[in-house]
Amino acid sequence: MSVGLAVACLLGLTAGSASAAGPAPDAGIPARVQASQELAVLHTAHAAHRAPATGSPQIALVPATTPITGEQTTLPVIGHSAGPTGVRWLQVMLPGRPDGLTGWITQNGTRKLTTGWRILVDLAARRVRVYRHGFTVRTFGAVVGKPSTPTPTGQFFVEETVQMEPDQAGGPYALALSARSNVLQTFEGGPGQIGIHGRNELGGTLGAAESHGCIRLATPSIDWLAARIGPGTPTTIYAG
Repeated sequence: MSVGLAVACLLGLTAGSASAAGPAPDAGIPARVQASQELAVLHTAHAAHRAPATGSPQIALVPATTPITGEQTTLPVIGHSAGPTGVRWLQVMLPGRPDGLTGWITQNGTRKLTTGWRILVDLAARRVRVYRHGFTVRTFGAVVGKPSTPTPTGQFFVEETVQMEPDQAGGPYALALSARSNVLQTFEGGPGQIGIHGRNELGGTLGAAESHGCIRLATPSIDWLAARIGPGTPTTIYAG
């Protein structure tokens, strides 16, 4: 699907973001990359709670579809719980500000999925490493955020994969992440969303820190990623 998107370094979205219950662990160089990640595909909108209980404060409403492409929302699952009434709960990662937050949703109305893909972004080395089932399959040079608009670090995930219009900056593809800029609260009409995308109409030297926070790749690299990486793919960004 080709969707209009203003990316000029930070993805411009029009929809609101989900908030969440608490921060995921700080990002660092992983000692071991997990072989697989459980995902929850939402069939309906879900209320996100602070704890796995219906009486717990509702902190966000997570839409059933993503804001740009309209795909089904897919969230990484990081915990499980069963309530006294038999209700099963999933602790999931959520997009939006502040970065790296989590919440609890009911398992009802979701479909379980598993991915073996994982992305690691090393800001010090300015490289993107792609893993499948725990093994490195590709490494790409990247443009990362400059000192005044740094790329945020943390545990994130791919919200959706967007095919750009031929004349759009940042094409030909963008992986829209759950991360948000810590400096730019808004950008091009959107919430300052961070993406991994191409360099069309933007340029930038691979291996340099020149962007407004997004991660830019060469066209063959982003083409390769877009053909394989789906919503929910875990993405760790660390300072190195």
